[in-house]
Amino acid sequence: MKVDIGNALASEADPGIARDALDRLDEDVARAHDRIERGRADEAFGYASLNLPDRTDAAAIEDAVEPLIDAEAILTVGIGGSALGAATVSGALGGINADGADAEAPPLYVLDNVDPERVREILAEVPLEKTAVNVVSRSGTTAETLSNFLVVREAMDAAGVDWTERTVVTTGEDGPLRELADRHDMPALDVPDGVPGRFSALSAVGLVPAAIQGHDIEGLLAGGRAAADSLSGSLYDSPAYAYGAVSYALDQRGASVSAMMPYAERLEYFAEWFAQLWAESLGKDGLGQTPARALGATDQHSQLQLYRAGPRDKMVTLVRTRERADSEIPETDIDGLAYLGGSTLGELLDAEFEATEASLAAAGRPNVRVELDRLDAESVGELLYGMEAACIMAGELYNVETFDQPAVEWGKRAARGLLGGGEFEEADAVAEKTELVVQD
Repeated sequence: MKVDIGNALASEADPGIARDALDRLDEDVARAHDRIERGRADEAFGYASLNLPDRTDAAAIEDAVEPLIDAEAILTVGIGGSALGAATVSGALGGINADGADAEAPPLYVLDNVDPERVREILAEVPLEKTAVNVVSRSGTTAETLSNFLVVREAMDAAGVDWTERTVVTTGEDGPLRELADRHDMPALDVPDGVPGRFSALSAVGLVPAAIQGHDIEGLLAGGRAAADSLSGSLYDSPAYAYGAVSYALDQRGASVSAMMPYAERLEYFAEWFAQLWAESLGKDGLGQTPARALGATDQHSQLQLYRAGPRDKMVTLVRTRERADSEIPETDIDGLAYLGGSTLGELLDAEFEATEASLAAAGRPNVRVELDRLDAESVGELLYGMEAACIMAGELYNVETFDQPAVEWGKRAARGLLGGGEFEEADAVAEKTELVVQD
């Protein structure tokens, strides 16, 4: 992974960071790196995430899913970090839903919401008798996940499918899902200890669908190890730390929005994964950038106007691959289009990327370029690990509790109380809502 922060310097952008300020920030990075390394050595909560490339057992994952490799579709049932990592990995490697899936790999469908219409649509679309189900919940009690899983089970029963033979569980050491797996002798993998869900993509939490699809799990972990090896006490030597430190510095100078804009459709879920990682980890104590999701070149026609000419509160990250399959644009004699003939869609996408980057720079808007060699397993593993390390570095610089999510837990308690799952004072706040209703 290569990170270019040149267009985030004060000489190029407003807000931007001056070179001497970047040098001073590098001293803070060195101290933060030492804290991170101590956390990794101690397997401390959260910091243990950065040890996953060495801790995750690829062979154990592949063994667990071996009975399901005949699947014609995969259904991940989870929410947040229990689903986004899997969607990101499989999406980046070409296996998300039928439209974008590799023809040789079963497509992945994700049930990460409890919208009943969407749940019904997916269950009607997948061949239940040939679908592999991966239900993911650390506690085994997540309301949305377990509700969807119960609906999936019922649909399989109604179709005459033995759901116990089509399901692999990823959960904690104990809890209802673990008990269910033990009772029905279903394959079960562990959610890693000390790792928040949003940092767990390079574990069984994120890798089960990719393993069923036949993707290179060891390659993903090798990419993570390569990114880990690049971590050092200087942002000038570590792409991940450079990204995290510059994001923090730009936020301190007014760039409170971080727009992630990959120029590859297969990275669309990556932008969503990044949004959770950044928001849930850094949004504490009145601090943290607000993540925004965009897709190049599509959103040049929908969001770029704001990024270039709106408030000076945004940092834009442009992500692309150096190598990819390509398609030639046919020759044409249509006036105004002849210049496209003989070039390729890849060349056009690169031109769009570089034009967007130059457009932002010309307007003095900070932007960062992230480049990958290609969208293969190692590069994807490197990207995910790098952004996790960047987030942890930013959290150290903000001095926030990067690995908790108290605001999320508040909402969970309120919802559980409303559904009769216990007495929670948060549920009482719902009845206290102030209303000012306008309707016809």
